[in-house]
Amino acid sequence: MPVFAIANAGIVFNKELFADAFNPVTLGVFFGLALGKPIGITLFSWLAVKLNLVKLPDDFTWRMVLGVSCVAGIGFTMSIFISDLAFGRSSLMDMSKLGIFAASIFAGVAGWLLLRSGKQTNHSE
Repeated sequence: MPVFAIANAGIVFNKELFADAFNPVTLGVFFGLALGKPIGITLFSWLAVKLNLVKLPDDFTWRMVLGVSCVAGIGFTMSIFISDLAFGRSSLMDMSKLGIFAASIFAGVAGWLLLRSGKQTNHSE
């Protein structure tokens, strides 16, 4: 699935694309997905628990909540759709795709690391 998504995203990896790595559009998209989503999801999860709207399961840690929140930053397909609506067929679209691609990789790795380092269970019982 990931190879299919990248192939259909129309991202052309060349030196011009990477020259835009620090463009404000690229960075804005990256930080929105890589930091904004985890912060927002974790914050509102914490708020829901504090307001007694929900209860965190006993075997679930806040590290796990943050890990799942990071994985939400992968939103590759929908992010490209929204970027297409916002930027159309301009050079800004290519910059946003680079930010989406980089954030998806970052979010996947960060989520995996957080979930992997979360509460370890003993499956031999």
